[in-house]
Amino acid sequence: MNSKKKSGLHKLCCAIFLCSFSVGIYAETSIAILDFELSDVTMAPRIPAEIERTASIKAMLEGELKRAGYNIISIDLDTQHEANGSFGYLFDHNDVAAELGKKVGADYVLVGRLHKPSFLFAYLMGHLVKTGSGGLIENYVVETKGGDKKLTLKAVETFASNMDKNLDNIYTPPPPVRTPR
Repeated sequence: MNSKKKSGLHKLCCAIFLCSFSVGIYAETSIAILDFELSDVTMAPRIPAEIERTASIKAMLEGELKRAGYNIISIDLDTQHEANGSFGYLFDHNDVAAELGKKVGADYVLVGRLHKPSFLFAYLMGHLVKTGSGGLIENYVVETKGGDKKLTLKAVETFASNMDKNLDNIYTPPPPVRTPR
């Protein structure tokens, strides 16, 4: 091969590589995560610690997914409340949740709930909805014991890992923290 052909082939390969790399950058999966609702059916519902724990779940989940490389799209609380006809409405109506996510330009929307049937355990629940079709991608349920922040974070990490399996498969949970004996 002469040097002109080699040079042209090299430039073509570089151009293809750069185009595919730039497409990968802009094809980042975007997710809108709504505030988690608290469904507390214990004998002493809605204690301040449980309300605080429920409010922290969204931020923890966003942090885990951002760390993996997902683009997190914000939906302000007023807009979320406006779309949510009543408690659990968006959780039960994927089509309405999808429209809400579509308005902000997200590929997916996650509607979450912390269901607490007992003082001993609770369930992080979520519906992942594709905004383009309004279809339910997956229903997630992760059990967490007690109300300790570390245990809630571990449940959120499991939740993020489960979500990632239905998306880009890029999330790696942090290694377990070892405590000295």
